Amino acid sequence: MKKHTKLPSIYLALLLILMYLPIIIVVVYSFNENKLTAIWSGFSLKWYEKLFQDKSLMEALKNSLMLGLFSCLNASVIGIIGAVGMARVDYKTKGVVEYLSMLPIMIPEIILGMVFLAFFSMLHLPFGMTTLVIAHTTFCIPYIYMMVKARLVGMDPSLLEAARDLGASEVRAFFDVTLPLIMPAVASGALLAFAMSFDDVVISVLVTNAKINTLPIKVFSRIKFGVSPEINALSTIMLSVTLMVILAIVGINKKTEGGKHL
Repeated sequence: MKKHTKLPSIYLALLLILMYLPIIIVVVYSFNENKLTAIWSGFSLKWYEKLFQDKSLMEALKNSLMLGLFSCLNASVIGIIGAVGMARVDYKTKGVVEYLSMLPIMIPEIILGMVFLAFFSMLHLPFGMTTLVIAHTTFCIPYIYMMVKARLVGMDPSLLEAARDLGASEVRAFFDVTLPLIMPAVASGALLAFAMSFDDVVISVLVTNAKINTLPIKVFSRIKFGVSPEINALSTIMLSVTLMVILAIVGINKKTEGGKHL
């Protein structure tokens, strides 16, 4: 008979407490009426009200949403073209090219940000939203590329052959057959890429100017002087949005897996 030990359960419980207790505290104190986070004075939503009245934070939020949207749209187009193109070619250096396409998410952010800084400076490109979109698009592409590539591996090639036999052109076959089948993967990759873009601080700091701030940069600059209740409220909202994105990705993946078994 094997002896049952409680050590794994205790270890797991401690790990979960260390991971999620700080998050729970931030969420709870975002509803604290008192400005001091160490003192609980009662339930209140006033910090959420003040948060939405903060024009600089709302402007930074708008910039982050626009940046994430444009970056994901650009990355989706490039990632789809790259994944579909690589799936249709067969040459010796294909593996090397695929490995190079993953470099933006393997290189440390500080190094990638310095590379962008030097590159944009060399081109005399004004720092701002344009440089932010280019930089974010670059490190968002691999997320969509990987998702689409994995979906294409599991796709039945006879579907494209049937479409071509019925008279469809290469372009028509792509839009009528390939694109609908890979759209769940594109959506999952785009949601993940949007989350990474929305969360980025290091690269964004190095490729923007003083007038264009994203939300993470604004939050980072404010917490240097201490965590305010508005930041707690903002963190709670961002956590909720992140959870919704994760649930959306899980739902899309489940739907895709369910479609494969049909």
